[in-house]
Amino acid sequence: MEMEFTFQIRLEKPPPDIEFALQKGHGNGYEAVQKQRSGDTDLYFEFNARVKDSNSEPDFLGPFVQGPKGGRFIYIDIGTYAGQANSRWSRRLKIPLNGINATMTRMLPDNPSMIFATTVPGTGKDGGPNCATVKPFAGWTIIKK
Repeated sequence: MEMEFTFQIRLEKPPPDIEFALQKGHGNGYEAVQKQRSGDTDLYFEFNARVKDSNSEPDFLGPFVQGPKGGRFIYIDIGTYAGQANSRWSRRLKIPLNGINATMTRMLPDNPSMIFATTVPGTGKDGGPNCATVKPFAGWTIIKK
């Protein structure tokens, strides 16, 4: 059985004046969507993904989902990858979809106002935009939209 859910990523305190976008698609044919320029506030990205439920771990599908089964993730494109031509940054932030289990996915169909949400740091150790796989990753929670 497949179900569709809403996901929200909060990018906390990214460095200013940099474009960030949610990556839709794969390889060279991807599209940077929901472009936002960082300033004084956190950035939010929302997307839908299908979840193929099973008796074990759910599998995530859709145009925003990257990676192999069992290792799915979402990309936030940064700087030139987000379409900011004059940026000195060319990075991607990889947000894992692990930690969402079958019990969590089964809770949401009965609660359409609930979504999966996570918060990740927007600034890396070097003071620039956070990139690579989020570490440490706090995981996903269910919140009321």
